[in-house]
Amino acid sequence: MPVEMQLSRIIISEIHDQQIIYLREVEGSRQFPIVIGIFEATSIDRRVKGYQTPRPLTHDLLVSVIEHLDGEPDSVVISELREGTYFAELRVRRDGELVEIDARPSDAIAVAVTCDPPLPIYVSEDVLEEALSDSP
Repeated sequence: MPVEMQLSRIIISEIHDQQIIYLREVEGSRQFPIVIGIFEATSIDRRVKGYQTPRPLTHDLLVSVIEHLDGEPDSVVISELREGTYFAELRVRRDGELVEIDARPSDAIAVAVTCDPPLPIYVSEDVLEEALSDSP
């Protein structure tokens, strides 16, 4: 059963290529980091802080495309951790069917925070346990 998580922290470093986001359990205290790229980190950070851009950015475009194709963004699931790499699905509801689209967690979370209201983020229990065992 997936565990609902929320974005709890974004760490953006101007001197490193890798940025970090933390996901924290909604009804608990477990949390873990995911290393992401600068573009995704700044996109997530802008959305969380409510900054508007004069033109749509990539994640805005993706949400718009989904909606224009009669889809409805539903949720994000981080489903797997393989050799230190997280795998996620962006879930979209279309014609009553739930479609799972392979995505990097950073992009899926950026889409989640772009939606209004933000999409729920879930992590499989197996991934959460493995992430916690790998964390310092």
